[in-house]
Amino acid sequence: MKKILPALVLLSLLAVLVPQIASAQVPECCKIRRAITIDTEVVAPGDIVGPTAGYCPIGTITVETEKWGLFCVINTINTVVDWIFVVLIALVVVFVIMGAFTILTAAGDPEKISKGRDYILYAAIGLIVALLARAVPAIVKAVMGY
Repeated sequence: MKKILPALVLLSLLAVLVPQIASAQVPECCKIRRAITIDTEVVAPGDIVGPTAGYCPIGTITVETEKWGLFCVINTINTVVDWIFVVLIALVVVFVIMGAFTILTAAGDPEKISKGRDYILYAAIGLIVALLARAVPAIVKAVMGY
């Protein structure tokens, strides 16, 4: 029963999310939050890219390019990575504080000292994952050939 319940929850989640993702459409335009360079085209933060001028609900389009969809995808990946980075750094700080507190209050108990060291080790692993998350947009651009 313990193995079936997580499988059913995952299956239910996929049943809801997959149709939503499959039916998702590329937005008419997007506002760039970080400078992006693809080939020789450069889009600055605050620029709005889209297929045609004048049809953007968030303002006029300042950059007309054939690769606007790719700019929007990279922009979305950058935004998600930024949020993941912030959450992971916050967790790293919490784990370091928990580990230090556990070691300081161990009173010589080897089990508690080991537990505190494990917290700090997990924090170091989390920091490495957070730093690797910052490389995801560059990896996506490399895989897509840009």
